[in-house]
Amino acid sequence: MRHLSIQELHQDYNNGVTTPSQVVEGYLGSIRKSHHNAYISVLEKRVREQAIRADLELKKTGKVPSDRLPLFGVPMAYKDLLTVKGERTTAASKMLENYIPPYTATCIARLEEAGALGLGKVNLDEFAMGGSNENSAFGPVDHPTHAGFTPGGSSGGSATAVGADLCHASLGSDTGGSIRLPAHFCGIVGFKPSYGRISRHGVIAFASSLDQVGPMTKSVYDAALLTEVMAGEDIKDSAMIAGQSPKFTQDLFKQGIDLRGVRVGVPKEYWGDGLDPDMSRVLRERLKQIKEAGATLVEVSLPHTKYSVSVYYLVAVSEASSNLSRMDGMRFGVRPAQADMASSLEEQYQISRSLFGSEVKRRILLGTFALSSGYYDAYYKRACQVRRLIAQDFDSVFTKCDVLVGAISATPAFKRTEKEQDPLKLYLNDILTIPANLAGLPALSLPVGTIRSEKLPIGLHVIAPRERDESLLQFAQSLETLFQNASQLGRK
Repeated sequence: MRHLSIQELHQDYNNGVTTPSQVVEGYLGSIRKSHHNAYISVLEKRVREQAIRADLELKKTGKVPSDRLPLFGVPMAYKDLLTVKGERTTAASKMLENYIPPYTATCIARLEEAGALGLGKVNLDEFAMGGSNENSAFGPVDHPTHAGFTPGGSSGGSATAVGADLCHASLGSDTGGSIRLPAHFCGIVGFKPSYGRISRHGVIAFASSLDQVGPMTKSVYDAALLTEVMAGEDIKDSAMIAGQSPKFTQDLFKQGIDLRGVRVGVPKEYWGDGLDPDMSRVLRERLKQIKEAGATLVEVSLPHTKYSVSVYYLVAVSEASSNLSRMDGMRFGVRPAQADMASSLEEQYQISRSLFGSEVKRRILLGTFALSSGYYDAYYKRACQVRRLIAQDFDSVFTKCDVLVGAISATPAFKRTEKEQDPLKLYLNDILTIPANLAGLPALSLPVGTIRSEKLPIGLHVIAPRERDESLLQFAQSLETLFQNASQLGRK
């Protein structure tokens, strides 16, 4: 049974159309039949116990207790980079194939305290390193609706699980576009909140100054509600935004589709010549609709965007090299039997760390080099300086506009294996998503139609100033209403 929003699901619970256990069993059945390879671990026993408790609650109260359990009975999937106490968490790596964490990630704990039901852990690029979900030790993930195409990465399992109706909503993580790119490829909503909005406690770290957890959903309202539940200070994460988090759903529909007074920035770097012509046509039609709804379009420039990939692949790999140093088979990670017979510590490390996939090894090597003596100032330090310039570009344009809109990548979803032999092509695919991570800004992918004869989904990129997550969500809700629904958009 497909529900487009949490509100619809709750309405069916209230009307006696279904129960949490029935919904869960429906999803478990779909997961068993699925060919997508979206799930690494299905938490059948755990989620059934949660659903039974929800059934009893519903029977006792007679209606959904949404005031205290806003996510009551909502079946969710969690990127297998997020820990669940007592349940296997692999980061899609052979290195952590049998890791059982002793604690649950703060974001998941808050969702389940609000009534969410955890169906399982979904696939990803190993340690979140990749843009096509082809780097998983457990095999690639297939696109939810277009067999043979990539769902994007690294949160490809999260996007496919939502797009193929293998859960109602999911959690992903975004280090350089890993929520927004899969959302764009799969035709769903993907929201990366401001850095520090949602706790990173319980997230297996890739690049600590960039990683951010966020929701992947079928509607903007659901993304806002999930963010509202997860957001807020956490003493276990020192990078959290101080103070009480806004109620993101409170004024979500206040603006309606009247966009008068809203200044919408159109960065020329996000609408370049390399953009797929069909995608450019649809996105420009959406821009026209935004203008007709009363918004003022302002052409702006983010001149340091061209350096973002270079900066990212120095900062991110350097932090990854540091974070993954603990994965050595002694502190964390699998310890192969051969390692115990090694003749030296160096050989022991070589045996243990051979479990990493090729992309993870590549990034560790790059990061170790960038941080090494004699190269730190030339590479990592310089990258951090240019990162500041990228953030200053955003500070400057946000004096002229309220939000930015543009493309998320130059193309729609591509076929699996198409780019796996050329890592640089995959890296360049992130050039439009990376800047928001480098500056810590909230950004969202909103589905706006399909292109080509294959009807491949595409998304519109919306970016707002840091800590203005509520403004971004309100604007995105207005656009979602304005554009109506994906089937109507496909006729354009």
